[in-house]
Amino acid sequence: MSNKGSQGERILQSTYGTTSRASNFYDKQMLDHLNSAMRDFIAKQEMVFLATADSKGECDCSFRAGEPGFVKVINKNLLACPEYRGNGVMASLGNIVENQHIGMVFVDFFERTIGLHVNGKAAITENEDFMEISEFEKHSIDDLKEKGGKKPERWILVTVEEAYVHCSKHIPLLAKLEKKIHWGTDKETHKGGDFFKTQTK
Repeated sequence: MSNKGSQGERILQSTYGTTSRASNFYDKQMLDHLNSAMRDFIAKQEMVFLATADSKGECDCSFRAGEPGFVKVINKNLLACPEYRGNGVMASLGNIVENQHIGMVFVDFFERTIGLHVNGKAAITENEDFMEISEFEKHSIDDLKEKGGKKPERWILVTVEEAYVHCSKHIPLLAKLEKKIHWGTDKETHKGGDFFKTQTK
């Protein structure tokens, strides 16, 4: 029997009679590293969803976007996700300070309608320190200076523990339209304004 998966998963698999099906998935679809196909997939992605939780288990799910390959594959066991200037709340990073566990979901809505889960342990490093990572290809550093002249302030480094497919069957095929991206702006109209009417009179 595979030793992958959480205790809670095992309990429910036994309760609902899915143990054999789940074990087949663990054995055939789940890795503890990024294989070459996964690394190539991440290098083409323009978005990722980040899931974190604080020390009490209170969760946050956040969206990150950038140019294709903005999440950097350092090697088969290590990813780096850039953090640019935002609203200052630092919900994801704050959770990482308390709890290193992180979940990432990359979804290709535009070509293959397939997704990739990456779970692991996260750490925060400042941009200057990130440049010193010996395994990072130095010719790629120029990529980090883009986004309207904005450099990343810091990075989330993710040590990969699990990597597995997200089934294609319910992922919609979407058409990508042109939109001007205002990287790093503080202009409220570009940020969405008070779209959800949270500002009381």
